[in-house]
Amino acid sequence: MAMILQSTHNGVTKTKIMYKAYLSYTQVKEYLAFLQDNHLIKYEEGNQIYRITDKGRGFLEAYDKINDLISTKVDDKILRM
Repeated sequence: MAMILQSTHNGVTKTKIMYKAYLSYTQVKEYLAFLQDNHLIKYEEGNQIYRITDKGRGFLEAYDKINDLISTKVDDKILRM
């Protein structure tokens, strides 16, 4: 989901999302439906593009913080070994 949200910052088509997030067409349809239902992305019908919402940006920021915390702890454990 994070890869999809990252790819939608400037607006992107479903096909580009598939390639950027390494997903099949079936997978991307399911993820896009989930993200839209939860108001993390919006679909612009006229342009046929998906764009991240403010809520999506907040989710992505929280995801990045958690990922940084986990990465730091893993790196610390490796250094201690």
